[in-house]
Amino acid sequence: MDGIDNPKDKPNQYEIRIKGHVSQSWTNWLDDANVTLTDDGETIVTCTVIDQSALHGIFKRIRDFGLELISINRIETEKLNKNTIQKGKTSMNTNTMKVALYNQYGSPDVMHIEDMAKPAPAENEILIHVKARSINYGDLFARRGAPRDEFNMPGILYLAVIMSFGAKNPKVKILGSEYSGTVEAVGSEVSKYKVGDEVYGYLGQAMGANAEYITVAETASVALKPQNMSHPQATVVPYGAVTALNLLKKANIQQGQKVLINGASGAIGAAAVQLAKLYGAEVTGVAGAPRHDFIKSLGADHVIDYKKEDFTKNGETYDLIFDVLGKTTFAGVKKSLTKDGIYQRASFKMRELFQMLMNPLRGGKKVICALAFDSADDLTHITELIESGMFTTMVDRCYPLDQMADAHRYVESGNKRGNVAVTEMS
Repeated sequence: MDGIDNPKDKPNQYEIRIKGHVSQSWTNWLDDANVTLTDDGETIVTCTVIDQSALHGIFKRIRDFGLELISINRIETEKLNKNTIQKGKTSMNTNTMKVALYNQYGSPDVMHIEDMAKPAPAENEILIHVKARSINYGDLFARRGAPRDEFNMPGILYLAVIMSFGAKNPKVKILGSEYSGTVEAVGSEVSKYKVGDEVYGYLGQAMGANAEYITVAETASVALKPQNMSHPQATVVPYGAVTALNLLKKANIQQGQKVLINGASGAIGAAAVQLAKLYGAEVTGVAGAPRHDFIKSLGADHVIDYKKEDFTKNGETYDLIFDVLGKTTFAGVKKSLTKDGIYQRASFKMRELFQMLMNPLRGGKKVICALAFDSADDLTHITELIESGMFTTMVDRCYPLDQMADAHRYVESGNKRGNVAVTEMS
């Protein structure tokens, strides 16, 4: 690389070019450092280096951070990059970011854009430039103030939900639990990821993906993005796929079984259809007629329009009835289960918990209630299925971040076919 030799071993200004956009935080160990993010995706760090030993120390630190060095050149003071700004600052306003948030509960119109401070990764965290995020039922539920009549879990848990989200005004103001993006910076203790990696993941109830940048621990539910998916396609995968995978494992699904999935077109249901087929089951999906082509494309053997046919009265029996929507009861589906059939719900009340406790006494037909726990290993497994062509998803529409209200409005309309992703600012 040009300009490195410095026989006089005196302080000099150097221009370090790094692939990808990195944050100001990792340059804090450099004195007099200016950071410029270029339009072509590079980072230029201009700093003073006192001697050759310090210069080689910079090389090592760049490698330790997992950054890709493009070049390092000694420059004359008068030739310093004119895009840099005050000492120790980052150009292009990279210390702030845009977020879509809400300050009060209500209709989609409460969603709006604000500027916030850009986060910096801790030692064990990665900073992700979010390229896409999804909108799930949980986003609508939170924005509406977590209505009691929409809560489909045991009532004893509702108090915890209200304390988490806020009773009168939202505590979690930045929604979004799924994301897909690019690693922009890594903490000093991170070894699994490097700058430039494309990743996707699930934030859970903490949410926060409706921002241009997020930080997550490298041990969180995050994995390398499938190479054969775009960011909008990948961002709608984690929640539904990992949840369905966890729950179907609990049901001990077997090859050759007949499985019915009620609510087969949503995030969890669409994933369950594909995974059940991979287990070798004969799958029936229940959903509205406009979504039947989508469900068939996922591999379902049969589809039922719930508006025209009640599957509990058609005489068919199933080894597993997986109710994603929680619209049925054990008593209502009992005749539709085989002798040792299983009734499972993605969400459940105390009634189902009590019925599950009665399984040993009842024998035969069973009720299963289980919670799904996300993990990086499960997400990596889903990535492998996607890249091998065994798992897919469908994005109905994409909205830019500054049209978050419109995105919520469309999802809430009930007209979506597939998933809705929210991309970068328009």
